[in-house]
Amino acid sequence: MDSVISKSIVWTIAGSDSGGGAGIQADLATINDLGCHGCTVITALTVQNSVAVEQVEPVSVDLMLQQLNCLLKDLPPNAIKVGLLCNQAQVNALANWLAIILNDYQTRHGVSIAVVVDPVMVASCGDALANGLDFSPLTGLITLFTPNSAELSVLMGKPLNTLSEVSHAATTLASTLGCNILAKGGDKGGLWHKDSAKDLYVCAEVDRVSARHQHRQFMLSSQRVDSRNNHGSGCSLSSAIAAAMAKGYVLHDAVVIAKAYVTAGIRDGYQLGDGPGPLARTGWPKSLEMFPSIASFDDGPSLQAASAFKKLDTSIGVYPVVSSIAVLESLLKAGAKTIQLRVKSVDDPLLEQKIQQAISLGETYQAQVFINDHWQLAITHGASGIHLGQEDLYHADLAVILQSGIALGVSSHGYFELLLAAQIKPSYIAVGHIFATTTKEMPSLPQGLDRLRHYAELLENHFPSVAIGGIDINNLAAVKATGVNNVAVVRAVSNALSPADAYRTLSQGWEAINVTE
Repeated sequence: MDSVISKSIVWTIAGSDSGGGAGIQADLATINDLGCHGCTVITALTVQNSVAVEQVEPVSVDLMLQQLNCLLKDLPPNAIKVGLLCNQAQVNALANWLAIILNDYQTRHGVSIAVVVDPVMVASCGDALANGLDFSPLTGLITLFTPNSAELSVLMGKPLNTLSEVSHAATTLASTLGCNILAKGGDKGGLWHKDSAKDLYVCAEVDRVSARHQHRQFMLSSQRVDSRNNHGSGCSLSSAIAAAMAKGYVLHDAVVIAKAYVTAGIRDGYQLGDGPGPLARTGWPKSLEMFPSIASFDDGPSLQAASAFKKLDTSIGVYPVVSSIAVLESLLKAGAKTIQLRVKSVDDPLLEQKIQQAISLGETYQAQVFINDHWQLAITHGASGIHLGQEDLYHADLAVILQSGIALGVSSHGYFELLLAAQIKPSYIAVGHIFATTTKEMPSLPQGLDRLRHYAELLENHFPSVAIGGIDINNLAAVKATGVNNVAVVRAVSNALSPADAYRTLSQGWEAINVTE
């Protein structure tokens, strides 16, 4: 019997590049390189090489629709990337088809299909491919729209001479089309920045875990690669975003994954003809240096830049997170050397007393005691460290915490938040939740072991990593096999008949697991 391989399916609706560097060819190379299966709906045949586009021949609307309907019968998409649409008839037909199909699919399956539109108007060589199109029929059907600076100017009908004008244009477009916007600046150095490849990300919609970042604008900056081998970079970016979303990543994560992928691809790009060469296909991004820095580009809160926070006094291993002083003391007696007190209620009349007790017990047992959230009290009473969630980062005074000289741990729920955490150089970064958990209501789906493996690899040699969420003795070995440095446990200890015995079992089990390459 033939084996069945489960792969996410990404459709690319775009033109064929006879030179192989952009269009359908670049999309398929990207989609397959990122572990998905690519299907094609070809909108045009182009006669081009690395130097020039000599002819563009649109396919008929009827043939385009036949391709869409045929694929839908057997290979329905997890995400769709839309590239070159040659004329208004194609735009209108696609919009009508999506309006019917997306609503029907979501009704029947309870899941939505991400649609990433890259409005291809000008080829890398400067030749026009499509101009003067009205994308408004796609209003409400798009997840993300990704014009470069030249395309954004065309869509706005005027030159954009300042970043403020770019921001206003992107915000207007987001409102008009009812979607998120990634205004790409990599094709234009001076206005954006001569040394950085900057993209303006306008977050117009909620996307689960990233709801805390909704209705915000962020500037995503990567080091500009000194290479002219960037043919197909826009196609690769949009198809990489679609591939990441097809694999279940939220849009915020997908955008930074794709930007890292393109940066690595340009770095290793190669020249074949006389013009710009294509991007290299370097696989899933594994280097933190390839990912962009993230800066607020609006009136919303920004994370303060800081020097590196204090390094941990000792390695963590199994990291209990508890709310009870009695349980905390029992775990310290059982040998825990790093522990966190998490008292979520600010109305608890014994809050300060509990924090004082926890810190005092840590001193008695020569252990690192982290205080969750209540950073002022943690500093006042001399805690070993503070742990903050993403929401808390914007409200805490990071400069004061840094000056206090105590350690700082930060939570993250995916790539976007991991990058935000890494930028403030904390003592450790927690990633989760890995498995389903009832400890608290979570805004995101469980991350799972495959994603944890990516996060651990990304943080390696940069920050100690801590996995959290649903971890117990039954999955401990699988978690350690991902390469993560430490694990935080909540229910596995607090809900045990004997928290001390449960901790010893987990700690001994963790140390006994031998992870080999």
